[in-house]
Amino acid sequence: MKHRIITISREFGSGGRTIGKKVAEALGLPCYDSELIQKMAKESGFDEQYIRDNGECAPVGVLSNLTNRAFGPTNEDYLWEVQCRIITDLAEKGPCVIVGPCADYILRDKADCLRVFIHADMDFRARRIVEVYGERETSPEQRLKDKDKRRAAYHRFYTNMKWGHAQNYDITLNSGTLGIERCADIIKGLY
Repeated sequence: MKHRIITISREFGSGGRTIGKKVAEALGLPCYDSELIQKMAKESGFDEQYIRDNGECAPVGVLSNLTNRAFGPTNEDYLWEVQCRIITDLAEKGPCVIVGPCADYILRDKADCLRVFIHADMDFRARRIVEVYGERETSPEQRLKDKDKRRAAYHRFYTNMKWGHAQNYDITLNSGTLGIERCADIIKGLY
């Protein structure tokens, strides 16, 4: 049986997590985001912090990739398998909102999905991460670039698709222009 699932991919700092939670709350659906990390930790045996730090990491470089795989799957590969299993299981339980790592790709043939990508300009996202996450040693702009680069590499490595490319989603929304509330309203209207 196919269920209606909303998957939300997002640029770091664009408010995708907040939008996903607002949509889920308004529709009376469960929202899975940090819960995915908890479930991955429980199933994999890895520490939650390790998964936060490495859960969206692709093996680096061709030589590193070949060397690591000569002895079998890497930790990243194992976490990918666990993530796929958990996201598939959550989707089979019923309608929900899943924020984050490649759920749109994982569920492409398994569920009726509304695939959403949230983005915003650098200034909006930099202001937002300072407000939401507080000051850090690294500049907000550098944190954004680093996190987005990791997400893009991870997505490309495991899906062979370009992260954030409009053709891979049903809708892309600019939260900096539209605002968090309006993005949530648009997604609710499409459900």
